[in-house]
Amino acid sequence: MNVDGGHYRTIWLKESDNRVVQIINQQVLPFKFEILDLCTLEDMRRAIKDMYVRGAGLIGAAAAYGIYLAALEAESFAFDRHLLKAAAVLKNTRPTASNLAWAVDRMLSKLLCNSSGAREKIELARIESQRIAESDAEACRHIGLYGLELIKKIAAEKTKGPVNILTHCNAGWLAFVDYGTALSPVYAAFDSGIAVHVWVDETRPRNQGASLTAWELGGHGVPHHLVADNAGGYMMQHGLVDLVITGADRVTRRGDLANKIGTYLKALAANENKVPFYAALPSSTFDFTMEDGLKEIPIEERDEAELRFVHGKGPGGACGTLQICPDHTPARNWGFDVTPARYIRGLITERGICAASEQGIRSLYPECFTAGKEIPGREQPEETPLPKEKLWQ
Repeated sequence: MNVDGGHYRTIWLKESDNRVVQIINQQVLPFKFEILDLCTLEDMRRAIKDMYVRGAGLIGAAAAYGIYLAALEAESFAFDRHLLKAAAVLKNTRPTASNLAWAVDRMLSKLLCNSSGAREKIELARIESQRIAESDAEACRHIGLYGLELIKKIAAEKTKGPVNILTHCNAGWLAFVDYGTALSPVYAAFDSGIAVHVWVDETRPRNQGASLTAWELGGHGVPHHLVADNAGGYMMQHGLVDLVITGADRVTRRGDLANKIGTYLKALAANENKVPFYAALPSSTFDFTMEDGLKEIPIEERDEAELRFVHGKGPGGACGTLQICPDHTPARNWGFDVTPARYIRGLITERGICAASEQGIRSLYPECFTAGKEIPGREQPEETPLPKEKLWQ
């Protein structure tokens, strides 16, 4: 995506030194655009844990690059042992998103079974981490193509006005390597000349909608309005929402969906008001080992300070943090909730759109369902075959 006329991805290797990973610092957006250099495994661990990078796909790509940085450090250690320790460190940073563990496991499968020397493994780690990042961007681009067809259909059925799309949290290009998931169809529709308008949930407590989604859409020129998290039900009751698209952090083999806290309430309101609710995700977000999302998906509980304090810009332009509750008020801060599959109209993936059910998911990813086994292994599609039709550029 473009930022002030220049093309950026969210994570990449530094052009002048490929031993350095560069990221967009999402902690300081939308008030400042800053690029950070990450040189060590500890740098990457902190970047993921403290949400300098966030979003399912980007966390996965960052974890892959984290293994690459660990491989660089392992030149002075027992190589495989150091990588295994690094994998454990990275997996412990954010427990809910499936993409993180998927990327780490994929990196280990390439490196630990290889009998080459340390230097050859380091080069293999660099190539594989870049391949994971590139695959994420391409998958998101094709999610945009499939989601575009949904928006086209709604636009053709409307007699007036734009297609009004409600989204929650940030599932745009900042949450992935490029393009995004929930916002990829929006960008594709806008660039195709379809009139679209986005309702942007503020998404408390970290306000990723207000700070990140609004910044993205504004930079791309997409019409949008920021709304309170609790306004979704009202808007659906009054016919102001044509379509809900969210991202996902983990989806079970039966279609249950973990996403940013508050997603479940949007799905309930959409179901009550007969507004189609879709989730957009790449194959790396599926967890084919899980069946019941409510029972099995781990829900991250984050620091209560995220609820008790807000970060923003004051009247004079200075940025700062303010406390919004009494000094000794305790808080609980769950980061995600689970939306049961029955409330989801469909899943938009890089292979197409399917029902949020085991049968629907199996129709797109048959190789991930092992015949004769109730629960397949952790294996997931490494390289998703992408469609051959015209690509959105």
